Amino acid sequence: MDSNDCTDGSMPVLTAREVCQVLRDAILGRRVMVRQSPQTWDELYAGLFMVMIEGWRITIFNDCDELDYCEGCISPDGRRWSFDSADRFGTDPIALLSVWEHQTLENQLKEL
Repeated sequence: MDSNDCTDGSMPVLTAREVCQVLRDAILGRRVMVRQSPQTWDELYAGLFMVMIEGWRITIFNDCDELDYCEGCISPDGRRWSFDSADRFGTDPIALLSVWEHQTLENQLKEL
């Protein structure tokens, strides 16, 4: 059995790596990202900012105008990933991005 399989017959869990790949696709222009939050990144300044990337609902934390971490994600097929501060480093999709990807994503979020 794969580590992503659930023993109770429910859907496999969504992994941070899968969410990170969706973010990378948006960064590279392979997928379209649109803002779902009522406020722009700058108007929000600090708090949860929601985007949609071709059916993927992703919530990102804006920490005083800086991209901080991914709060959660729901895939088009209903699988979920949620931030847990008890998880080890590198399990947040944002933490898996390179420095260039992180900066590019932050700039794209500010433009939405």
